[in-house]
Amino acid sequence: MSFNIALSGVSAAQKDLDTTANNIANVNTVGFKESRAEFGDVYAASLLASGKTKVGDGALTQEVAQQFSQGSLSFTNNSLDLAITGNGFFATVPEITSRDFSFTRAGQFKLDSNNFVVNSSGNNLLGFPVNADGTSASVALSTTVPVRIPDSSGSPTKTSEVDVRFNLPAGDQGKTPADFDPTDPLTYNAATSVTIYDSLGDSHVMTYYFIKDNDPAVVNEWYVATAVDDQLVDATNSDGSNSDPATAVNSMGTNTGNGVTAAKLRFSEGGDFIDIESADGLAQLDSRFSTEALGPTILSNGSDPTQQIAIDFNLDRNNATPNEPTQFASAFEVTSLEQDGLPVGRLTGIDIGPDGLVRATFSNGTSEPIVRVALARFSNEQGLTQQSGTAWKESILSGEALAGEATTGTYGDINSSALEQANVNLTTELIDMIIAQRNFQANSRALEVNNQLNQTILNIR
Repeated sequence: MSFNIALSGVSAAQKDLDTTANNIANVNTVGFKESRAEFGDVYAASLLASGKTKVGDGALTQEVAQQFSQGSLSFTNNSLDLAITGNGFFATVPEITSRDFSFTRAGQFKLDSNNFVVNSSGNNLLGFPVNADGTSASVALSTTVPVRIPDSSGSPTKTSEVDVRFNLPAGDQGKTPADFDPTDPLTYNAATSVTIYDSLGDSHVMTYYFIKDNDPAVVNEWYVATAVDDQLVDATNSDGSNSDPATAVNSMGTNTGNGVTAAKLRFSEGGDFIDIESADGLAQLDSRFSTEALGPTILSNGSDPTQQIAIDFNLDRNNATPNEPTQFASAFEVTSLEQDGLPVGRLTGIDIGPDGLVRATFSNGTSEPIVRVALARFSNEQGLTQQSGTAWKESILSGEALAGEATTGTYGDINSSALEQANVNLTTELIDMIIAQRNFQANSRALEVNNQLNQTILNIR
């Protein structure tokens, strides 16, 4: 019997050494959780045997239990490196159509060839679909989808309005509108340009030419001629009518050969903006005018030929200090020039918040929520079935996986550009290894002593 007792002790010490060695081997494994060998004594006796003299039958390995304490964080430069501070697990699947969930704390994620976020084992990270405002559409594990990062922002936005504020130099000499020629800088007083976009996202240069009227009968009046890609386009009121008296229109149009209609701005003697003069010579109260439809001649790439561009001078008559054009005795200056169109955007960055919301930023200046990283927790973490690759599977002992969002409940926070290190304390493991080695030696010595006793008995004559 003593042989079996000593042998069970050797086996327990060997199991303890194996567990310690495994912990030490994974000290640099991201998301690894250390294990602890747990032992119990073996005591067997029959109903009729006296328990007072029973010694025991040795030791037994009851469980190798993992310890899910928090590991320290190591920060990186990769925004797809994720670490959880809390009790949550990342949910992954081996294929994008699979429902074979596995759970991990290792957040070393990257993009595959199809822009899906995967870990080092090639498993797809799962997330909750989100609405346009970033709120989760569902927090059920069954509705999670593989996280995928798009490489563009989708459809471009065509320019519909340009907001512009400027000062026109009051001291400039007037020009003859009939002499206006966009290729001759001497025929206009000032010009400025802005990049606009068509319905396909192609860029075009929209230029504004400012011509001070030299008619002695009028003062402080300026024509605004508009061109897109060096082709002059007519200006219309917001109701579609011409925004300029016919005489000026014809003279300018004849000179350019395009019959172009220009808008006419009027200023007070103090340099304040008054109005835009309409085709019938009356003041147009709106601070906007629009171009004609740009048409297939300018938009020759197949984009929407009916696109019109509204030019807004930001006149706010209810504001004590309205934002509007001015005509002061200073140089020509553009103080604001903005348009509302967008080209096709290419992915320039990924931002993942503590709540797991993945937001993509694009080269066109936009950003949009993509998905929210899903987390799962369990009633009994130590009941999880361990898999290779620092992953676990749900089991009867662990309880059902409960999905949720980061920063809620006990799921914890998600840290982007960080990794959770193994929770192995190397100093403690080395001490445990020495203790297990001593236990192994002591039990080996018990085997040796038993062998010597048996040998002595066999040598009795």
